[in-house]
Amino acid sequence: MANSTSYKQLKEDFVSNLTGGTVTEIGYVTSVAPVAVFLWSVLQARQSFFKPYSILGFVVDYLLNVGAILLAMTLYSDSPILLNILLLAPAALVYVLPPNSTSTRRKPKVPPKSASDPPDALPVKPFLTVYRGCMLVATSVAILAVDFRLFPRRFAKVETWGTSLMDMGVGSFVFSAGIVAARPVLKEKLRGRATSIGRRLLLSLRHSIPLLVLGLIRLLSVKGLDYAEHVSEYGVHWNFFFTLGFLPPFVAAFQTLLNVVPSYAALALLVGGTYQAVLETTSLKAYILTAPRTDLLSMNREGVFSFLGYLAIFLAGQDLGMFVLPRKVNPRSDASAGMQRNTLILTIGVWAGIWSALYFVSTDYNYGLGWTVSRRMANLPYIFWVAAFNSLQILGFCIVDTIFFPAFYNANDAKTEREAYLTATSTVLRAFNRNGLALFLIANLLTGLVNMTVRTLEMTPVATMCIMMAYMGTVSGVAVMLDAYDISIKL
Repeated sequence: MANSTSYKQLKEDFVSNLTGGTVTEIGYVTSVAPVAVFLWSVLQARQSFFKPYSILGFVVDYLLNVGAILLAMTLYSDSPILLNILLLAPAALVYVLPPNSTSTRRKPKVPPKSASDPPDALPVKPFLTVYRGCMLVATSVAILAVDFRLFPRRFAKVETWGTSLMDMGVGSFVFSAGIVAARPVLKEKLRGRATSIGRRLLLSLRHSIPLLVLGLIRLLSVKGLDYAEHVSEYGVHWNFFFTLGFLPPFVAAFQTLLNVVPSYAALALLVGGTYQAVLETTSLKAYILTAPRTDLLSMNREGVFSFLGYLAIFLAGQDLGMFVLPRKVNPRSDASAGMQRNTLILTIGVWAGIWSALYFVSTDYNYGLGWTVSRRMANLPYIFWVAAFNSLQILGFCIVDTIFFPAFYNANDAKTEREAYLTATSTVLRAFNRNGLALFLIANLLTGLVNMTVRTLEMTPVATMCIMMAYMGTVSGVAVMLDAYDISIKL
């Protein structure tokens, strides 16, 4: 029992007092995902490598879109540029080879419009599926890899101030959820009638209650199994599932403010800016960081107050979703498909630039306000950093998508559009995107199982990689199996 207690303390100390890494370094590591997708796209567009989908196709799909992300966080964590070069070299080779005669770059035969349904006004776009799939893969990798010494400490969540890969991960999860949340709002606009605030709150509870239940289950399991945890992350009782669970009703309530606030981005700035002003002008910052844990609020102060920052991140994601989810950025535009694609890229690029500029102004010591990012408080610089990073990631995936798979944007009917979508998306990433939250839960359960059966801090690099590949292979296998049987688990 003493050895078990000392090992638990060792693990808690292992992830404490971290200062994180630089934003540039995190950018290099996360650039591996778009580069791996680039290689996948070259193989698909030039050689139809994944059509039809075979066992070999799954293995290559897994190695590119899961294995590359795993390598970037472990063995190649100090040299992500080298890993990118190793991915780009075969992409260049495949691209110069003659294309397959059945290459997917050929325009599909389009049936007359009267022969099938028109394309969806809110289609599921390939680049968003790929973006969310990569984000979920990276999250699944990180939550277990952080328990091994092979995972760099600078990638783990920081104690209070600074940036790290896992700090970006939780923010990205919320940002991507915000993008998806724009869909029902856009559907309301297409129907031409608004949903009442009462019904909106009631519908939001359908999404909140399962997440809050999961949060309660996690709380009981962590306390009951005496699992190693770091209290300053969210507090004594709070966890990330509670943050996700409380977001829908708050967003539903805040939606009424759009009658006076011009956009979700403005609402995000209002929430984040007000929260930051309170942090800077009152004793709230000191309370969050140093107050004794004497009651329920003080015990969970990090989770309670950082919720405001995550709410702003969610609203920022929802604002971007209002632009990228519709078939046309401007519904009343009669521009060609090519012009619409260029407008989409330009719109994402502009917002990426806006969020990046705001991040620079808030953090630069010479020309800005000199604030420091804090995921623990989810302060305004953290909000800007998450919004800028995710917008840039989406921009990268969108550019790759439009270069290699224009058929999706040129489709004139729903069937052709669906076929083009399936062609343009990795089966593994599509499966992760389809059941993301359920797979995240499975990954958490497997992470707990590994930690209860293996002394992770004592594992060699070889053993670590074997465990991680088996773990991600299991999660990916479950994801693809659910997708193959057309099963969607909604939580």
